Amino acid sequence: MLYNALSQAVPLVLAPAGTYDETDGDQSSIDIQDYEGVALCILNASAGTGTTPTLDVTIEESADDSTFTEVTDGAFAQVTDAAGVEAIALNVSNLKRYLRVTVDIGGTTPDFFLAAEFVGIKKVS
Repeated sequence: MLYNALSQAVPLVLAPAGTYDETDGDQSSIDIQDYEGVALCILNASAGTGTTPTLDVTIEESADDSTFTEVTDGAFAQVTDAAGVEAIALNVSNLKRYLRVTVDIGGTTPDFFLAAEFVGIKKVS
């Protein structure tokens, strides 16, 4: 059963794979109105470089793709000097139409290589 659900999962990019620094912030939004059920938001991040690097990534939602607010329980654990992968499960029916992530990086000349994706099941038409 789980295999069948996973084979139908369709990923959307929340933050494209790449190197991010303190100048990066809000990422482009995605439209999730054609999705249903429980979806995963996945963050894959390297250990930070620089002095005392910190990475905070938060999932935000919006009804109009303009005004965004933080999703309840939508903050990934802070990344510092150890690489990691984390997934947050969200019920799509409890979310507004648009999602994005906000990348907040601190420290002295910090860099992180990261990617974030939304993986969900599309509604059957």
